Amino acid sequence: MLLATFYILAITLIILHYTGWLAKHNLEWLLYVMALTVFPAVLWL
Repeated sequence: MLLATFYILAITLIILHYTGWLAKHNLEWLLYVMALTVFPAVLWL
């Protein structure tokens, strides 16, 4: 369930990034936070 929530949040952030909504509201840092949460999992695998 947690993984599904993570994926939904990630897809939503990517869509908002490409539509320009994150940049318009100065929330681009959310994309970097999401990337940092994925990075340890990539190293572990």
